[in-house]
Amino acid sequence: MRGITRRTVLTVTAGAVTAPAVSTGAAAAAGTTTAASGPHPVLRTDLVTRVTPRNNWLVAAVAIQYSHRIDFRGGVIEPTAFQVKATVGKQTAARTVTRVYSNTVADVDDRSAPGRPGDRLIVELDPNDANARAAGTDPLPLDRAYSVRQVADVRTPGGELVLRAGPFASRNNGIITPVVDAFAAGSFTDSAGFELDFRLYQPEGFVRHPHRRTRYPLVVTLHGGGEVADNNMTQLTANRIAVTFAKPQRQRRNPAFVLSPQIPLPRPMDGPDGTDWTDAKVQAALIELIDTFVSEHSRNVDTDRLYVVGLSSGGRGIYSLLAKRPEVFAAALPTAGWGDPATMERITHIPMWADHSVDDPVVPYREGRFGNPGTWTLMNALEAAGAPVSRGEWANDLPKAQFEARSRELLRQARAARGHVLFTSYTPGTTPVNPHFAWPQTYENDVVIDWLFEQSR
Repeated sequence: MRGITRRTVLTVTAGAVTAPAVSTGAAAAAGTTTAASGPHPVLRTDLVTRVTPRNNWLVAAVAIQYSHRIDFRGGVIEPTAFQVKATVGKQTAARTVTRVYSNTVADVDDRSAPGRPGDRLIVELDPNDANARAAGTDPLPLDRAYSVRQVADVRTPGGELVLRAGPFASRNNGIITPVVDAFAAGSFTDSAGFELDFRLYQPEGFVRHPHRRTRYPLVVTLHGGGEVADNNMTQLTANRIAVTFAKPQRQRRNPAFVLSPQIPLPRPMDGPDGTDWTDAKVQAALIELIDTFVSEHSRNVDTDRLYVVGLSSGGRGIYSLLAKRPEVFAAALPTAGWGDPATMERITHIPMWADHSVDDPVVPYREGRFGNPGTWTLMNALEAAGAPVSRGEWANDLPKAQFEARSRELLRQARAARGHVLFTSYTPGTTPVNPHFAWPQTYENDVVIDWLFEQSR
């Protein structure tokens, strides 16, 4: 990829790599929240949020920081010892406490026996609570929206008092979203004056040693139509597409830059089939953003390993972008997308793993949208143009191990056929929440993500 010669503007919010994506600003700077808690005063209270595969962005826990390390000597804290209330949209209601444990960091511990002695107490909350969400179209105003009160003494198995119940509740100082908080916030203004906000994850090796000539892949994520907004946030939190590539366990295996632009409001709809990523202004700015980023990081981006992934209208954007720039990308993951069959002959050489629910009512599997057909028809067009397509169909609600086993078998078939295009269809009635939402299993599927990072131009 060549850097453009026209004048561009590329800005990244200073310090946003480590700063919280949503901060309480003055509340955090003013000091701490205190509450009566026996021998361990409360220093601050934070919400811990999570981007989940199907429930989107949720408040997963409350993290209470105490002045000293707390150790329950192996004891178990009853969830009934704490009461949590949330005020969202002027409505106050209880949250259901599921587990409580001490920890050294303000984060949820997914192990069956969670936590360790530390200065934080993690109060986990039920993700199925009706008021669990952290966002609607935009992030909800959650600063000081939660209160937590200890209503029963907490003791060690030997009877030693560790935390005393009290009459005062603590309110949250801040909001912590692991992984998401590691994305810098930035904006890009192209040569025509059109601006795209974006979020950027930078691999740890690059952050520590930016002057070394270590090259990393670049993953570009294209969000769906529901994430068109001016908040520079929901392209990360509405689904796990970007988080998948930035989470620590994936970065340990495949350190990479993750670039997540967001289409702004008022919604551009000038594309040839009325979609956003095919809007002429948006697509031109996207291409220029990618070119400029690669040019600015020429020492550190592996131009043979540029990947584009996306869902719904983001899938539509992938098919259009690949056809416009067939020499740039090493591989793609389009989910529940649609496109122009006439352009498929231009991209037969590009490795691709597409997927779509057979009963998708929003982007029909065969017919697609706005006169351009869906994935099934596009895969037929690719095959007719000379790219063998390995196909598989199974339930989208299989347990992770079974789902990945089916993916592994499809990949084995593709390799045996010397093919580089794979197509997964999901049996009607098996995609949870909504048949259009084919993507949660895709981005939790280590077989698919491992395959993506194996591809090189």
